[in-house]
Amino acid sequence: MTGLNMVRIADDAEKPELVLLHGWGANSTVWQPVLDNLAQYFHLTCIDLPGHGDSEFSEHNSHTAETWARAALEVAPGKATWLGWSLGGLVAQRVATIAAERVEKLILVASTCRFVKTHDWPDAMDEKTFSTFHESVTDDPRSSLLRFIALQTWGSDSASEDARRLRKTLLSPQPVAAALDAGMHILLKTDMRQEARYIQCPVMLLAGERDTLVPVSAMTAMQKIFCSADTRVIEHAGHAPFLSHPHAFVENVLNFFGNSVEKSEKVKHG
Repeated sequence: MTGLNMVRIADDAEKPELVLLHGWGANSTVWQPVLDNLAQYFHLTCIDLPGHGDSEFSEHNSHTAETWARAALEVAPGKATWLGWSLGGLVAQRVATIAAERVEKLILVASTCRFVKTHDWPDAMDEKTFSTFHESVTDDPRSSLLRFIALQTWGSDSASEDARRLRKTLLSPQPVAAALDAGMHILLKTDMRQEARYIQCPVMLLAGERDTLVPVSAMTAMQKIFCSADTRVIEHAGHAPFLSHPHAFVENVLNFFGNSVEKSEKVKHG
């Protein structure tokens, strides 16, 4: 697997390590609205997945949740909390199953163990709908990205502004077409429901109340897999709560670390 691009934001060796993995079609700049506040409390490592942002992509390599997880591990700190959004959450789960000793905590943002519906996993995307969208990605990646932006921001209180920010990060630069296809295959094929049951580290499930891609109802099924998970819902947020509600997003992350009482007032409002 080609080495991935990563950006380290750190100024204090005493701060805990936090790795950020973006979602499908995005890159690490998508975290910009929350970086300043998170950097007050964590050493941050923002990783671009293969073919996204400044990371290279090789069509000769195998592209699965596991190969992407192993590539991320190559550039990640020795031990850290891993925070994954959407597709990034699938990759983070895979990291936790193949390198448990390197995962302090796991934060899954608008992410589940399986993104496509089955008879025993109803709160997910219909496979036919997913396949139709996948075909459109192959035919016209840019237009598909624009439609995907609309889906991610639908229902959010700040949908227009969220969409503007996502357009900026998803289209500048636009991911490699083959990487978009590989990411779609990962979303379609990956099923972490059995393996995730063996994840022992503390887990937080963070959802947007109005998410149309990963509905809040899916958290009930996720709680059966992560029985002791800290489950939180950000009101009025869609699929990208760190864009629409950055303050609430950071507060929830700090709460998970037990820092909310003494540190929440330091979080910058914006």
